[in-house]
Amino acid sequence: MSTMRKSSSVVLALAILVGIGLIVSVIWPGGVQAAVAKKLKLAACYSTPIEEPWPNVIHQACLKVAKETGIKYDMTEHIGYTDFEKVLREYCERGYDIITGDAFGNEEVVRRVAKDYPKIAFCFGSGLGPAEPNFSVFDNWIQQPAYLCGIIGAKVSKTGIIAALPQMDIPEINRILNAYIAGAKDTNPKIKVIGTYIGSFFDPAKNKEAGLALIEGGADVIFSMGYGGIEAAKEKKILAFGNMQDQWELAPDSVITGPIWDMYPTIKALVDAVQGGYFSGRDYAEYSFMTKGGSYLAPYHNFEKKLPQEVKDLVAAKTKEIKDGKLRVAIDEATAKFDTK
Repeated sequence: MSTMRKSSSVVLALAILVGIGLIVSVIWPGGVQAAVAKKLKLAACYSTPIEEPWPNVIHQACLKVAKETGIKYDMTEHIGYTDFEKVLREYCERGYDIITGDAFGNEEVVRRVAKDYPKIAFCFGSGLGPAEPNFSVFDNWIQQPAYLCGIIGAKVSKTGIIAALPQMDIPEINRILNAYIAGAKDTNPKIKVIGTYIGSFFDPAKNKEAGLALIEGGADVIFSMGYGGIEAAKEKKILAFGNMQDQWELAPDSVITGPIWDMYPTIKALVDAVQGGYFSGRDYAEYSFMTKGGSYLAPYHNFEKKLPQEVKDLVAAKTKEIKDGKLRVAIDEATAKFDTK
């Protein structure tokens, strides 16, 4: 074959390859990487029922990313502590590329399984740090919008007493709770914040009972960090804040707003890292900050007109300061110091 014919063959081959690449780009926007992403399998393991805010926030983000990218997503909810390792290993053996969920109470188990499967990307809610090569962590870093709720609570309370219903006395809950208290105290140093730890991640009945007791103690605004407290607020016709999700529909005339945790930025960054081949053990905390769109205040809904403009303007100004880096909400993970009645 002559040199000229060889050159023509090479040019023709390259043209065909380029054409195939263009077709791939049309079929799978984003090219070959997006095509590869369609083959990824994502699994989530939740220790609590899916209706509980924490797992539901992660679940909704996984559904959204799966729909956008075409990856396969499966989940298992309400897993008992004794079954957690078994469920994790089953997903690993079934060839899932990414496994997420909550590791609280299962830290040793999840990290042990991750070590046994170094080629699988693990990314779990955890109060501890990441570990190379394949264990990343995240958490609900929503202390910034919680601080804003404290501001609102202090402004709208007529009794001078607001309340909080945290689930457990643990760092990841305390930093949200303490930010709420700080926002209230920074706005009105004389405001009293009363509260009680429920002692359970998911106990709506106990939450409601404790909420009713706090209302009896004079609180006219309550930050319900778990289900039940909002029901108490609705029953007694006082104001309330939801937590992690927009819970306005639970009590339209009681729920002013609440800190929203949006896990989409985190899950999207996680899938992108695996898809792009640069995943490693890291802390995804920044993706839950207001600056990354991972947290914000829920809409005011019924309170858009009820909430004084002065309060809305103050919250808007403080939100801008947070996003501009001019207001830093302290991360205080110590046991909350509630006021006496």
